[in-house]
Amino acid sequence: MRAILHVCTTCRIVAADPDAPRPGALLHDALSSAALPEGVELRGVECLSACSQGCSVALSAPGKWSYVYGRLGPGDAAEILTGTAAYAAAPDGLVPWRERPAIFRKQSLARIPPLGPTQD
Repeated sequence: MRAILHVCTTCRIVAADPDAPRPGALLHDALSSAALPEGVELRGVECLSACSQGCSVALSAPGKWSYVYGRLGPGDAAEILTGTAAYAAAPDGLVPWRERPAIFRKQSLARIPPLGPTQD
């Protein structure tokens, strides 16, 4: 079961120069040039609908909670990969609060329950 690190490549800071490279694409490039944690796949996506939150990423895996994080940048790549490794190692995607890197404690935008059968 691989964890997926989705990176919005179209993210940009609201006041950013529209002709400059998108910060989200720069973040994706920074993550692409680093060694990914074991069991993690990196995917660029065109939009995570967190436009007012700057660069954003999402973590997901089958049977695990999913997360969306925002207000990130290329300089956060190492810390993102540390948090992604902890997520990939957690059986349900729930990493204990104190074991999360600071950006994953402070920059969380959403937590989404895993897909599964509905309970009536």
